[in-house]
Amino acid sequence: MNLTMLFAATEPVVRLTPQARILAAVLAIAFMLLILDLIRRDKLLERYSIVWFLLGLAMLAGAIFPVLLELLAKALGVRDVTIALFSVTLLVLLALSLNFSVIASRQSKQITRLAQQSAIDGVEEEKPEVESKPD
Repeated sequence: MNLTMLFAATEPVVRLTPQARILAAVLAIAFMLLILDLIRRDKLLERYSIVWFLLGLAMLAGAIFPVLLELLAKALGVRDVTIALFSVTLLVLLALSLNFSVIASRQSKQITRLAQQSAIDGVEEEKPEVESKPD
């Protein structure tokens, strides 16, 4: 009996009530609809929306199938599903932050290069006018 209690204590615990699951599913669907609306209004590029849409699908899957949350907790080696969700969420947000920092850095370099090229083009356009003027 003592062994059974020990084993039960190491199993992941899912504490999602039916109301919480319904709320999580509704929020996931609303999130995905928001992503689609941002794409429709040209506020979000399709290549970035794929990541966000996949995260919405993962949220929906976790709300509909709590067993997936248990598997996630077991894979991470934690007992509480909440800790597993928090850990995965933190890792995803860190990865997205790093990804968008790389994109912002690349775009900053492109903007600098384009500004320099525009300045060079402007100087080259002015040169022929100066040379063609008679003294």
